[in-house]
Amino acid sequence: MTDHPGGNVNPRRSKAATAAKRAGTAHAGHERRAPEPPHSAGWRSRDIIRAAALAVGVAAVCVGLWAASTVVFTVFLGVLFGLAISSGVDLLARLRIPRGLGALMVILAAAGMLTLVGALMAPVLSEQAREIRSRLPEALQQVESWVGREGGTLRAFTGRFSAVTPSHDSTGGVRHGDSTTTARAPSAAPAPPQQDGSSQMGQGLAGIAGALFGFVGSTVEIVVYVLLALFIALYIASEPDLYHRGLMHLFPHRARARAGDVLTQVASVLRKWLGTQLIAMVTLAVVWAIALSVLKVKAALALAVIAGLLEFVPTIGPTMAVVPAIAMALLDSPTKAVSVLIVYLVIQGFEANLLIPLLMKGRIELAPAVTIVAQALMTLAFGFFGLMVAVPLLAAVMVPVKMLYVEDVVGDDVTVGKEAESG
Repeated sequence: MTDHPGGNVNPRRSKAATAAKRAGTAHAGHERRAPEPPHSAGWRSRDIIRAAALAVGVAAVCVGLWAASTVVFTVFLGVLFGLAISSGVDLLARLRIPRGLGALMVILAAAGMLTLVGALMAPVLSEQAREIRSRLPEALQQVESWVGREGGTLRAFTGRFSAVTPSHDSTGGVRHGDSTTTARAPSAAPAPPQQDGSSQMGQGLAGIAGALFGFVGSTVEIVVYVLLALFIALYIASEPDLYHRGLMHLFPHRARARAGDVLTQVASVLRKWLGTQLIAMVTLAVVWAIALSVLKVKAALALAVIAGLLEFVPTIGPTMAVVPAIAMALLDSPTKAVSVLIVYLVIQGFEANLLIPLLMKGRIELAPAVTIVAQALMTLAFGFFGLMVAVPLLAAVMVPVKMLYVEDVVGDDVTVGKEAESG
């Protein structure tokens, strides 16, 4: 069949033309579609530079904080005391007293009370402090000798007699059991002078004190740190909202509500912790003074003041305070020293199971093992100043960990905010 104008179209040619047209369209589309570039494997140069810059920045911040740790901890203590003072300032603000004047009034009232108590107790404390300085080396020596006697008894009970010190007979020989061996020391090599136990213990205590109190410099430096903490506390108690708003500017808008909740709970926990510690310090000092006076331990009032001050350092502070009390009691008799130890255990049980839970009301829960580890690490890194701030710093860190990670990421229910609000 042939094609002609106005006649039928050949179906074979029509199918061929359609197939050719589709093939041409597909080919044109294939030419128009640019091939996708292959994905690059690994980090690009700018990613490596960004990561390196971040690592260098974090390392520089850590080194700076390490070098200025004394100032950083002083600022932290200033913030801690400022949060505590703000509670009293809030009460004065309800009486229409300006916050700045109220903060100054609270600080002056606290300083005046401490000065009055110190003036009333100064004569007795100074006399007992002199007695402690003069009698404590003798007491420590008695502790050492008592430990040596008990150690010999323990070796006798366990059957370890190899450490028994050999005795000397009248002929200058060394007696081992039933046999005597003559030994003469060469005259050309005199024996080096041996230090007694008290001098060795004194050197050990001096080394420990130097390691712990290495942050303490001159008197001027101490005064500067105290004034720095006081001024920070005064400014924070005067205008807490100013610093709260300033911290809020560091967070993006979508996270400010949650960040505000976390900061509020941190402030509440720190304020409650410090109030609890101050009440515990006064309570424990009074109880210690009564107990040591009843037991007729020398320098009872001075030892009680030491125990009250060291109560600011939980767990480790009370243990440090009982050592001089036991040593002074041992000057009279071992029975009195054991009595002091029993009183210490009773007081610690009263504090751990009744006083602290009653004051905190479940506001903050710090595991004792975690607390001791944090104190040990902070003491090893920063000395006694690190030991002082270890527990409140741990308490402040645990709040965002619970709220931002345990609650928001893990999904477990934590009641930090509810406990703080109900308290």
